[in-house]
Amino acid sequence: MLAFLALTLFLTPQQPVRLFTGDGVEAPEQPSGRSSAGYGQTPRFEPESVSAAVRRITTPIGNLAAVRGQEENYVVGIGLVTGLSGTGDSANSVRDIIQNLLFTFNINVNPQDLTPNNVALVRVEAVMPPGIKPGRRVDVRVSAIGDADSLLGGTLALTELTDITGNVVYVTAAGPVLTGGFSASGEGASTQQNIVTVGVLPLGGKVEREVPANIVSEHNFIYLDAQAAHGSFGNIVKITDAVNRLYPGMAAATPDGRSVRVRVPTDLPEQSHVAYLDSILSLEIEPRNFPRVVVNERSGVIVMGEGVRLRPGVVAQGSLTITIAETPEVSQPGPFSDGVTTEVPRTELDVQEENNGLFYIPGAVTLQEVVEVLNVLGATPRETISILEAMSQAGLLLARIERV
Repeated sequence: MLAFLALTLFLTPQQPVRLFTGDGVEAPEQPSGRSSAGYGQTPRFEPESVSAAVRRITTPIGNLAAVRGQEENYVVGIGLVTGLSGTGDSANSVRDIIQNLLFTFNINVNPQDLTPNNVALVRVEAVMPPGIKPGRRVDVRVSAIGDADSLLGGTLALTELTDITGNVVYVTAAGPVLTGGFSASGEGASTQQNIVTVGVLPLGGKVEREVPANIVSEHNFIYLDAQAAHGSFGNIVKITDAVNRLYPGMAAATPDGRSVRVRVPTDLPEQSHVAYLDSILSLEIEPRNFPRVVVNERSGVIVMGEGVRLRPGVVAQGSLTITIAETPEVSQPGPFSDGVTTEVPRTELDVQEENNGLFYIPGAVTLQEVVEVLNVLGATPRETISILEAMSQAGLLLARIERV
């Protein structure tokens, strides 16, 4: 029969509670730590207002419209990055791909003898500028497809980049991969800067085939397509009028209101088509204001341009902050006991809600007035995005909101 255990309790402000049995065996120390979580905001930054004289802003037509037929072309391919230091893929499918690559060089090896973690399967992409000729170099981007940890120090094996059909090769790429970051790890810790599973090959691609690019259509017209950020009917009218002032009767807006069709004189030599187009793209016009508010909810960025206006209204804004901290504790039984280890949940919950009143928003007809009105609310950028969206739905914001 076991004797009763005598327990001695030591309580000091500097040391945790310790339990000792009569035989001098120290009982398990019970957890006493607590986790915490908090939410805070930095002091509000109030930029100084900048006043400038309102002046007429003009821009060349080339900044508002693009020439049809002068588009960029994307080519893609699947390749292998070799020479990795054990940070490549671990899937068995990579062994088959490596074996197929060696077959092209008449080398036959057992796939089980290959080490796939030194090789990574990647997607290879490149952008071909309009009219680029064979033999020129382009930048190439690679990104890991499998479970590779890093492409640092790897080299892209010769890869063919094709169009979307995969039948025509336009670019070949090969060379060392630059990741723009690093990663290092040990038994119990690791560190990483930037993304190391995506890399670039500066000028690592060679153009093998040209993509035909023309500025004049088969019907002897040049089409100027409005860019997305400037695609308004007002800008199309202004471009048409500017071209007709220089070349009377040569320009007309298309029925969809998104392009301008410019006729090329039949007696104009082909070698003068570029000069004719350049004279049109160099014309200066005053672009039409396009009220637009661009917001990015992920980063809290808000960009708005001239023409944004506000109607009078009332806004109430109050943020709700909920802080939850989970601190599970483990209760260990004493020595020579029949107890079991038990995990005891511990939760700390804190809710803070702002109690703000109603704000009267006067009308704003200039961009400076809009900024002053929004700053009165004292909201954070992400809160301001929510306010702008609500104001747009209520009809107070006279602009279109675009999300990126």
